[in-house]
Amino acid sequence: MPDSTAATRDPTLSPEALRRLEAMAAAARRRRRLQAWLPWLVILGMFLLWEVAVRAFAIPQFVLPAPSDIAASMVKWWRPLLENSWQTLMTTLIGFGLAIVFGLLLGIAIGSSTLLYHGLYPLLIGFNSIPKVAVVPILVIWFGIGTVPAVITAFLISFFPIVVNVATGIATVEPELRDVLRALGARPSDIIRKVGLPRAMPYFFASLKIAITVAFVGSIIAETVAANKGIGHLMILASSRFDVPLVFAGLMVTAVMGVLMYVVAVAIEDRTTGWAMRGQGDQQISLTGA
Repeated sequence: MPDSTAATRDPTLSPEALRRLEAMAAAARRRRRLQAWLPWLVILGMFLLWEVAVRAFAIPQFVLPAPSDIAASMVKWWRPLLENSWQTLMTTLIGFGLAIVFGLLLGIAIGSSTLLYHGLYPLLIGFNSIPKVAVVPILVIWFGIGTVPAVITAFLISFFPIVVNVATGIATVEPELRDVLRALGARPSDIIRKVGLPRAMPYFFASLKIAITVAFVGSIIAETVAANKGIGHLMILASSRFDVPLVFAGLMVTAVMGVLMYVVAVAIEDRTTGWAMRGQGDQQISLTGA
């Protein structure tokens, strides 16, 4: 599509049309700047409102600490927070990596076979319905207290979204397209590799953005029950001392790690499946002239 710069040089356009195009381009630029600043403005507004509410209603610190108290606790206990957050991050990434590998393989198998779909889906749904906090004591009996139960819990809680989305993406390939490819001599593996997997990629990355955040939930759950280090373990120690600002500091650190991992997943998604968003990209190009 022609950009706005080329359009402004088009002698056939009237001055009014040129002004309208320039106004659309300026509005699109303002919208992009607003989108870039909006998350930060919302976060700042939330913390500001939180601080004002705590001070105005004189809420005790052991009930709800103010953001300034949480920040002071983070400065005071920065070394334990850093060490334990690193442990939680590594635990989560290991479990998440295992979930990607096994979830992708099982999702491809379930999406490619109707028999596997009907045979395994009830089992997967039933297992996913089990609260993972109820599984942690069993993992402690099997593997003892430490990192392994946290890794397995992160794996279990992030495994299901990946399987479901990948299987859905492959299973939704049109039957007519499958028939045409078979008529052209394509084998089932060729159909999966050349059509099914590309079709499933947007579903796959959508599941990653969900799975990476819930993987932190799994790690924290296991660390609060059966671990000797990690953010969950630190929060339990802090709550036993009624150090509520430190508990909230642990929550903030976990939230920051989750947001950062989400941003990484979105960046990888944009680079690998940008073709799935080409309609939105075309719309932005037509408005901005980029």
